[in-house]
Amino acid sequence: MPFYVSPEQVMKDKADYARKRISQIRSGVVIAYDAGILFVAPNPSRALRKFSEMYDRIAFAAVGRYNEFETLRKAGVRYADMTGFQYDRRDVTARGLADWYAQLLGSLFTDSSKPYEVEIVVAEVGKTAEADQIYRIIFDGSVAEEHGFVVMGGQADKVAAVLKERYAPGMSLTEAMRLAIAALAGQGDGNSAEPITSSQLEAALLERSRTHRAFRRLTGARLDALLAESDIGKAGGAGNGRAGTGGAEPSGEPTGGGSPNAASNGASGDAGDVEPGEPENGGDQAGG
Repeated sequence: MPFYVSPEQVMKDKADYARKRISQIRSGVVIAYDAGILFVAPNPSRALRKFSEMYDRIAFAAVGRYNEFETLRKAGVRYADMTGFQYDRRDVTARGLADWYAQLLGSLFTDSSKPYEVEIVVAEVGKTAEADQIYRIIFDGSVAEEHGFVVMGGQADKVAAVLKERYAPGMSLTEAMRLAIAALAGQGDGNSAEPITSSQLEAALLERSRTHRAFRRLTGARLDALLAESDIGKAGGAGNGRAGTGGAEPSGEPTGGGSPNAASNGASGDAGDVEPGEPENGGDQAGG
């Protein structure tokens, strides 16, 4: 005789399983800054990407099981391309994609025996900061519109607490990167944590100033320069705030190598190119 399990218990067990698995991974952050949207996450791999271009001004970010969110990413790219091909490119929006992902994940959560262990973000950069859109979709299909910043996976509460305390609208790219690193270091601790280097990070941008393809990766020298500039600003703040302590470096002296001007030039508006060989819209193309 089979055992009876109530639907409420089944849903609770699935949700508890997915939350536990997602909380064991490293967090990723998405932060709106004055000229666009910044994506940052710990990721030593250069082959398995957490951030990708989805459409002209829309990007996809995810944490969790790679094979599961990569399947979702490719399906989303096909959906966006088909919508743009059949109707108009302006009909492809972050809100439409978020709704589509919510329906898909909701069905998978209800019908399958094991839920997807993913959290995803769909972001669209607008012509103004007020027009930016950031949506977070979790494993059960719940969708929420976020403003300013969002944290995916891991110890999200700790990371979000740092962001909530220090975030301010209209931050520069350097300030946004500095905040992201502080929040991610030690998973929201930010103190007594080992420095995060460019080889441990994956970073990308949606740039408002670009007219067509807004998505750009931050890699190599550009990412190094931006991190160095962020370190310079941090050292300067520490030197001004803790004068007389022997550990702080002078505020005008770079800590990441090179001059401040060189760092600034390396993290300018065209920071980071899409890597050679990467599909134009982040995945398989299904239409024009």
